Amino acid sequence: MNAHAISPTDVRVADVRPPISRLTRVELRKMVDTRSGFWLLLAVAAMTVLVVVITLIAGHEDDFTFRNIFGNALVPAGILLPVVGILLVTSEWSQRTALVSFALVPGRARLIAAKVLAGAVLGLIATVVAAIVAAIGTALASPDIAHVWTFPVGLVGQDLIYAVSAMTVGVAFGAALQASAPAIVLYFALPTAIGALESIKSIHGTVEWFSSGSFEWLTQNVLSGHEWAQVLVALLLWMVLPLAIGLWRITGRDLS
Repeated sequence: MNAHAISPTDVRVADVRPPISRLTRVELRKMVDTRSGFWLLLAVAAMTVLVVVITLIAGHEDDFTFRNIFGNALVPAGILLPVVGILLVTSEWSQRTALVSFALVPGRARLIAAKVLAGAVLGLIATVVAAIVAAIGTALASPDIAHVWTFPVGLVGQDLIYAVSAMTVGVAFGAALQASAPAIVLYFALPTAIGALESIKSIHGTVEWFSSGSFEWLTQNVLSGHEWAQVLVALLLWMVLPLAIGLWRITGRDLS
């Protein structure tokens, strides 16, 4: 039997890395494919509508501006979407898919980057959905007040930062802890504990710099320089630090 000579054109290069855009699309699909992710996203959509309805029913006419309704509509996404980000990372181990995922994408940092980008895209989508629901609510209310649709340009950017950073915090907590239960518990428990410390007047000013509650300022008013400084410190503590820890753990972890 004669051996068939294989030319370089007959060989498919197996080690060509998939583009980050494809990895991001895969991670976005993972958010919806699981039952927990699907129901969480559905809950976010339902609560967004519910918050707007409650605002229109229980609020004063002065509250029926697009700016105020939109700020309220973003709250459910800021609270629940990070849980989707947590599950996006921790499911790699709870569903025993980590070995397959990191075998297909040996560059583990690229896979984490894709998860972060997928979270950012979902945060942007949630912002758009909240804006649409808020616009419908504002139109239905038709308040007889001036500047109903006035919306500062700076606040648009802040709302986008709020939604994207909320999702990234979830991914960061999931990467740092790599287990769903402790990541979700700490995500909700730590802000509560720090909020309790803020009630102590002697240390209120100091603790405020480390509180995740400053993220909510992004949806309320255009921030001053001092407020931006506090938000950036909170982002370093709640997003950058756990993401760095998670990246370090994942890149050095034995998956066998």
